[in-house]
Amino acid sequence: MKNIIKVPTQLAKNTTSPNSLSLDGYSVIEQCFHHAEEKGTLFLEEHVLFLILEGSLTLTYGTESFALTKHEMILLKKATVAQFEIKGNPDKSHIYDSLVFGITNEMLKAFLVSVEMEIPRRTKDVIKIEVCPMPECLITFAQSVKHYFSGIYTVHQGQLRLKIMEMLYNLAVDSHNMFMCMLEFQEPIPTDIRHIMEEHYTSPASLNELAYLSGRSLSSFKRDVQEIYNTTPAKWIREKRLNKAKELLETTQLSVSDICFSLGFENISHFSRVFKVFHGKPPSSYRYH
Repeated sequence: MKNIIKVPTQLAKNTTSPNSLSLDGYSVIEQCFHHAEEKGTLFLEEHVLFLILEGSLTLTYGTESFALTKHEMILLKKATVAQFEIKGNPDKSHIYDSLVFGITNEMLKAFLVSVEMEIPRRTKDVIKIEVCPMPECLITFAQSVKHYFSGIYTVHQGQLRLKIMEMLYNLAVDSHNMFMCMLEFQEPIPTDIRHIMEEHYTSPASLNELAYLSGRSLSSFKRDVQEIYNTTPAKWIREKRLNKAKELLETTQLSVSDICFSLGFENISHFSRVFKVFHGKPPSSYRYH
């Protein structure tokens, strides 16, 4: 099993044809290559907007799956893990072409402060994440951004910032639901702690990111976890992972490395060491019982 690819910091290093721009906290990644199929796992460090220009992309997290084709887009919130499957267009030499934008809360705040337009008020209703068609203005915008990856031009910090602001403006005007989704991501609605812990204990999310997902401050998140589980979040996650690892070693044929990475551990030596300390035996000893 491959390790998790962190987006945006690691995505450019893990694609067949990496191309990325990152200036002053603004990041854009171009994925353009000829490849029949590619699969893996992503961890979103920021809110991420995927624009598909050719080929197809399937994203799965939890029980939800989203299939995107040419000139479709989707926005996913930060601190989530998603399985991905990329397929190139077989009618065009298996080409896959997309733009991936990292969107931070600071970026959204800067846009809301500077824009001269009426921003709709948020409601208490949860806005559903969905695949949306790219409006014509965003298709044109995507093509203009592609020129930045040609290597012909020097891209300056102010240029990239203005292009991101242009993209957000296009979304606010022509993709109302997606823009409202962004605003909701900026300040999530409080969610049940048990659901967050059970859903995300295998992900590489930090405590700050888990607190964000729960719609709480870090201190409130720690307090609520302590009240429910009578332990700290870090200890609960570690013990949950190690108990699940023991279960998988005893009941499946998965390799130690597959179990290690699937449960959120970042290297096998660390996993083996903490497993032995917790269970009194190394992982390999459970494989043959």
